[in-house]
Amino acid sequence: MNSSIDTHMGSIQINNDVIAKYAGSIANECFGIVGMASVNVKDGLVRILKKDSVNHGISVRSSGGKLILDFHVIVAYGVSILAVTENLISSVKYKIEEYTGLEVEKINIYVEGVRVID
Repeated sequence: MNSSIDTHMGSIQINNDVIAKYAGSIANECFGIVGMASVNVKDGLVRILKKDSVNHGISVRSSGGKLILDFHVIVAYGVSILAVTENLISSVKYKIEEYTGLEVEKINIYVEGVRVID
């Protein structure tokens, strides 16, 4: 699926996987985020994804020209989940809007686990 921007010179189509990959790289830079999570709905299992799988664990959809992003994350043990998620939301919203020119309507964060960082 693509998100589009109409300009005076034509239309720009951005694949949602590109947005998801960029959002994943932003998330991995945020303090307190250990990684993205893959959820196996059938088994109810959650596993942490490798750093090269940044677009997994993120879904991007477009509604009325605005973006809605869903993140499935693993957070570091001992940090404030509220602080980490607020930082993630503000960073992703700002950088995605600057990167794409599209408005971010909503960011949903699902904390799928906690992991101790060595």
